[in-house]
Amino acid sequence: MKPTLTIENLIAAAKIFCETMAKKNHRDLIGVTDGKAVGTYVEHEFQNYLCARYTLTVGNSARGIDLPDEHIATDIKVTSVTQPQSSCPFESARQKVFGLGYNLLIFVYDKHDSADKCTLQFVHCAFVEKHRTGDFTTTKRLREMIDDGANTDDIVGFLRDKNLPGDEITLNRLAEEILSNELSQGYLTISNALQWRLQYSRAISLSNSVAGVTNYDWQA
Repeated sequence: MKPTLTIENLIAAAKIFCETMAKKNHRDLIGVTDGKAVGTYVEHEFQNYLCARYTLTVGNSARGIDLPDEHIATDIKVTSVTQPQSSCPFESARQKVFGLGYNLLIFVYDKHDSADKCTLQFVHCAFVEKHRTGDFTTTKRLREMIDDGANTDDIVGFLRDKNLPGDEITLNRLAEEILSNELSQGYLTISNALQWRLQYSRAISLSNSVAGVTNYDWQA
């Protein structure tokens, strides 16, 4: 009987998976330039890798996160080293402050093709715990403002200046929540859009210097 997947298993498996994938010839990806297609390929390969070794639930990325089990709650993101970013569904403005509500497992690849060979070198792999998935600049400034004694009006003004989505009632409620809860420093860059645009450069370069972000790095 296969063991149940844990966060520790997931992080360890991700490292081994990257090293295994780097040794293979990915013929199905020869000439493929669509980053979404490459990402889907890697996600499915990793899910198959996990399912062969552990008991877990695999979600549908079009309707939710990839690994939805409550004790895992992790979405898989695959992105090119040339521009390490992707999108995710917008749920509420508070995600930019308090995080996405789930963990991220980020694979950053460098792809090389020849006439009969495609290699995927995974330059970075990072596991970002959900409390670290807020926007870096927003959470940094809010933490500074709280330390300086900011009140609700100050917080609302800042959120409005940052063009955080939401009407006056929404922003006031969010400001009250910020002042009544401990706010963790986030390490993503999150841009406002119909979907959140997530940029990972800061998170993947932390070199295990921050609790809540696990980094593996390889030379391209």
